Amino acid sequence: MPRKRRIKNPSLLHGFSAQKRNAAPRSLLGSCETPQDVVKSLPLSPLESQTATLSGGGLRERLALEMRVREVEEENRALRRELAQPPRAAPRHGRHGNQSRTYSTEEGTGDSEGQRAASNNSECVPHPPVDKCETIHVAIVCAGYNASRDVVTLVKSVLFHRRNPLHFHFITDSIAQRILASLFDTWMVPAVRVDFYDADELKSEVSWIPNKHYSGIYGLMKLVLTKTLPSSLQRVIVLDTDITFATDIAELWAVFHKFKGQQVLGLVENQSDWYLGNLWKNHRPWPALGRGFNTGVILLLLDRLRKLKWEQMWRLTAERELMSMLSTSLADQDIFNAVIKQNPFLVYQLPCFWNVQLSDHTRSEKCYKDVSDLKVIHWNSPKKLRVKNKHVEFFRNLYLTFLEYDGNLLRRELFGCPSEADHNSENLQKTLSELDEDDPCYEFRRERFTVHRTHLYFLHYEYEPADDHTDVTLVAQLSMDRLQMLEAICKHWEGPISLALYLSDAEAQQFLRYAQGSEVLMSRSNVGYHIVYKEGQFYPVNLLRNVAMKQVNTPYMFLSDIDFLPMYGLYEYLRKSVVQLDMVNTKKALVVPAFETLRYRLSYPKSKAELLSQLDMGTLFTFRYHVWTKGHAPTNFAKWRTATTPYRVQWEADFEPYVMVRRDSPEYDRRFVGFGWNKVAHIMELDAQEYEFVVLPNAYMIHMPHAPSFDITKFRSNKQYRVCLKTLKEEFQQNMSRRYGFAALKYMTAENNS
Repeated sequence: MPRKRRIKNPSLLHGFSAQKRNAAPRSLLGSCETPQDVVKSLPLSPLESQTATLSGGGLRERLALEMRVREVEEENRALRRELAQPPRAAPRHGRHGNQSRTYSTEEGTGDSEGQRAASNNSECVPHPPVDKCETIHVAIVCAGYNASRDVVTLVKSVLFHRRNPLHFHFITDSIAQRILASLFDTWMVPAVRVDFYDADELKSEVSWIPNKHYSGIYGLMKLVLTKTLPSSLQRVIVLDTDITFATDIAELWAVFHKFKGQQVLGLVENQSDWYLGNLWKNHRPWPALGRGFNTGVILLLLDRLRKLKWEQMWRLTAERELMSMLSTSLADQDIFNAVIKQNPFLVYQLPCFWNVQLSDHTRSEKCYKDVSDLKVIHWNSPKKLRVKNKHVEFFRNLYLTFLEYDGNLLRRELFGCPSEADHNSENLQKTLSELDEDDPCYEFRRERFTVHRTHLYFLHYEYEPADDHTDVTLVAQLSMDRLQMLEAICKHWEGPISLALYLSDAEAQQFLRYAQGSEVLMSRSNVGYHIVYKEGQFYPVNLLRNVAMKQVNTPYMFLSDIDFLPMYGLYEYLRKSVVQLDMVNTKKALVVPAFETLRYRLSYPKSKAELLSQLDMGTLFTFRYHVWTKGHAPTNFAKWRTATTPYRVQWEADFEPYVMVRRDSPEYDRRFVGFGWNKVAHIMELDAQEYEFVVLPNAYMIHMPHAPSFDITKFRSNKQYRVCLKTLKEEFQQNMSRRYGFAALKYMTAENNS
């Protein structure tokens, strides 16, 4: 290795590999410890018992330091010679007991200095590798809408690099469980299992601890993992949601084999001065060994922790320290450190590249020399991506890569590893295999069964329906090219909204930035944004509608489209109509008459009289009057002009009005994708279930102009598209006849929607 003749700051060596890059393979999992694991770096912090500093540039200190460097280099050369020898068989595991009462937390060890020196003179004994099919267990505490969104980037980074089956253990509140359960169910990643544990049931275990950290009560729940996780689970990697992996997590899992004696916690040293107590005047942190340890990445030997009575250990420590500290500042991290201060033999210090901490003013830059040194990045500052760091642009780009990475590409099989039977996946494969790939309409038929990855409630949502049981949610779907309609709709409709957005991973982040930059959207907490990720060549319009409908939590829903602006006050008008028309006891679909304008700038009519005036002047038209009159003709606009009370209309072929219905009304038929018959089929279903269509005399909505969608362009230009749509329509009508019998015969004569 190159000899370092002048060392002006011994801390520069902390966390770096002191050997040449080709001295031993760095990616050797679970094998002999590589030199970077066992090389003694010069002391960085008070954690080291042999502190050596250069103060005042004294000659004696410099000579002592150079002598120490030469000793380390001699040991490293001996290590490389040992690494070159053939490895012996792996030793038996399970050595218990502490051999010495002299403890050191030097990186990569928990034994005394004398024992380390002795081990350096013996041949390197290889650790058993991580079996390619060994399941790696990961525990994550995740609560709320934002954390549920942030954790996806962590999961993506782990899935991208992994070669092993994974078992995620999520400790969640009801919000995060709902979001993540739906996400993983629709993600369908092979060899990934997910279990959830109710965080609300654990609150009583830690609620007695005052905590000032922004993570709140959930920031304390890692303390109770020995009690929460299955008793059969022996070891687990615990991660914060703001972690990004830059390597295979199996490398970290392999570190468990290096634990010795009573070591039960694998942690990286804290890279800030927080626990040194010198950040400001009268700064008084919780007790810790030197700089303390960061709990963003933890290796837990659960079986040994249980035997050591971990539950009792941390509780007694917390109770004692809280008598003087009064509260925690860094949540569970303070208590972990206080326990380690009293019991240093518990900790195995991980190399700092397993938790490169990117909060302001940390020593994270000393954990790496170049990109290949990075293992785990931890955005542990409230500033997150805006943190100050010399290389923050590189870290930010790495994070953004996974943030915008197409999650569908992570659905790859782990060949050679048997996986648990997934009945949903098996049924899907069986259904797809029964389709005729030579069928000209194969792609249409396949889309009906495509499982789209879905992230519910992408942004914070908070709404409780009104107590009078009249509340109504506006339901719509959109893609990126209709994003500009959101603010206008929010201004026109003050009630709850459920939106399904069809986006790629990258577009989802663009939407997030757009929404967070909009005062109008950020002022509304009653809008649920549900991301359905792009897959396939068609726009799955009815799937999107169904996703938005399923998230409605009000008794009624107004089924609209994103390019329509409802009249001002429609929300309250519909609620009053619920009572007036006895919607609770009858099956009605309340029709809101639809109009359109060809003008991008419209003085929106504030009353029915003003709308009729614009209709007479040619500023407005009845919707699609010039291209598809049958779609809304049954509304009877002539009657509506003078109507003052609601009136009933009959279903006719191709009728597709916009209606308010009860939440339990039928879903849209997924076979219809893109353009054509997607709403017509739904209205037909409502009629078959004997819904009455009632037109509201003082309600209206206006379609705003926009460029033609890609799907309508395909419909108009592609003959096969139209042929397949006709085929699907006929099959739907036949299905209706079989399901509803004689009453559905009239649908067999429905005309083509073309």
